[in-house]
Amino acid sequence: MDTRETVTRLLERIALGDPEKIAELYADHVDWKLDWPPGDHSRSVPWIRDRSTRAGVAEHFRLIGEHHVAGRSSAEIEAVLVDGPDAVVLGELQNTAKPTGRSYVAAFALHLTVEHGVITRHHVYEDSLAVWDAFQPGGPRGTG
Repeated sequence: MDTRETVTRLLERIALGDPEKIAELYADHVDWKLDWPPGDHSRSVPWIRDRSTRAGVAEHFRLIGEHHVAGRSSAEIEAVLVDGPDAVVLGELQNTAKPTGRSYVAAFALHLTVEHGVITRHHVYEDSLAVWDAFQPGGPRGTG
């Protein structure tokens, strides 16, 4: 598979929500980065942590599913830019936090690298504050 085909399959599998099928598209070892402020975010957003393996990728997507309201999530892909083995996916997520019932919208950029038909780099840049706020029991930034 070439880069565009791999990214297209990834987006399709993410939409279907099967963590194991999503993880099949990743290499055994992955350069994984989530652009969040330093610190332990595991209490509120447990999927936000370092990963480096295919099993970790599956766990990431499993935890996302467990902490969001099923049927109340969507993503709009604005562009997929491909340059050789690299791709950048630009879009916007809409989700609802299961613990609080609050919805959020977060713009994102996903930088992927595909080598030999599998994803070797997964770097996400997103509106982490929007996600964080939706999961806070006291309301956005503790306001209520």
